[in-house]
Amino acid sequence: MAPAAFDAEAGGPAIVAAAGNDAHKPAPGAGADADAGAAFVLESKGTWWHAGFHLTTAIVGPTVLTLPYALRGMGWALGITTLSLIAAVTFYEYSLMSRVLDHCEARGRRHIRFRELAADVLGSGWMFYFVVIVQTAINTGVSIGSILLAADCIEIMYSSLAPDGPLKLYHFIIIVAVVLAFLSQLPSFHSLRHINLVSLLLSLGYTILVSAACIRAGLSKNAPAKDYSLSSSKSEQTFNAFLSISILASATLAPPAAGKMMKALVMCYSVIGFTFYLPSITGYWAFGSQVQSNILKSLMPDSGPALAPTWLLGLAVLFVLLQLLAIGLVYSQVAYEIMEKNSADATQGKFSRRNLVPRLLLRTLYLAFCALMAAMLPFFGDIVGVVGAVGFIPLDFVLPVIMYNIALAPPRRSTLYIANTVIMVVFTGVGAIGAFASIRKLVLDAGQFKLFSNNVVD
Repeated sequence: MAPAAFDAEAGGPAIVAAAGNDAHKPAPGAGADADAGAAFVLESKGTWWHAGFHLTTAIVGPTVLTLPYALRGMGWALGITTLSLIAAVTFYEYSLMSRVLDHCEARGRRHIRFRELAADVLGSGWMFYFVVIVQTAINTGVSIGSILLAADCIEIMYSSLAPDGPLKLYHFIIIVAVVLAFLSQLPSFHSLRHINLVSLLLSLGYTILVSAACIRAGLSKNAPAKDYSLSSSKSEQTFNAFLSISILASATLAPPAAGKMMKALVMCYSVIGFTFYLPSITGYWAFGSQVQSNILKSLMPDSGPALAPTWLLGLAVLFVLLQLLAIGLVYSQVAYEIMEKNSADATQGKFSRRNLVPRLLLRTLYLAFCALMAAMLPFFGDIVGVVGAVGFIPLDFVLPVIMYNIALAPPRRSTLYIANTVIMVVFTGVGAIGAFASIRKLVLDAGQFKLFSNNVVD
């Protein structure tokens, strides 16, 4: 499972929280000037804990399995400190977005779409199109990556049961796409609340399983010698540290939060604290500088026996597979909202023939397109990594602080204004570093690229 496929897990629909945003208020546009995208897909009936489920699915994913590799580039002290700092900054950014939304709502401008909020606060029509283009591109990329990596999980289990079996990667991509096409007929974001609760539990499940496997591997006689030293080359140390920062930043990103979300954020970050630190610490402790880009690969080396029981690793892979389906559903919502806004009629029922037929057709075609891209470009994760670094970090780190400084206008010499400016500058640099690291990886992997390959390029 290529971590680059999840470098783009942000910049997605700012609708992750909309399902829990003011449960008793109607969605904008529910009256005469009905907006079907808001009335149907962004249906706002949930509670704060439903929003917590959605946010957790958006943030906590198989990227946590890459975190030990991020520590490898910085060592114990700097790695844990950087992870904690980035997690704190993202929480701070989401709280700023909640304040900006409350500020606009108090003045009669309630928003449930991040692109409309950005255009309102920044007062620039081009900002609306910038955000919608970046959101659509990145969320489509994550949908493609989720299909590809879910199919890769099935192939891992299949090849262990039938090493010489006839099925190829594209067969499993078709299977995943069919399942997602069926689940995608759930009409609204609110209707995913139970799936996202299961997703939350799955993330806790594979975190515990993988961490237990790492502890067992670290104590076994086959464990690699524990070496936590960094590269002797200063330039290599610097590049590895920058790459690690990019990985950590990407792992903690999600679509910008919307609405009165503090309770949901606290719930979400409680899960993050467990699922990020436990595998980071146990994985790096067990394998040190020899840890691979995905901790599962360290536990299942190409040569020699697996370092954990087969049933445990198989169950962990199954949990990852099932959560990838939930992630694919969450990140498809921005496309569904845009399509439904233009194709559906909010004055008729969401299950009326007038709305049901276009929904079935358009969502199925969208997933067929994503499946085709996943089968054709099994190295798509590298491409998404570049797009994610360019679009993801601006939407999650840069725009929120700019919008807060403009909307709430703190004094320019205040600590808050200066801190926001520093965050903007630092993470603009992180985005540039991430883009450079992703492009470098794309160039290094170019020799492995092959259309419709049966292997996912890591």
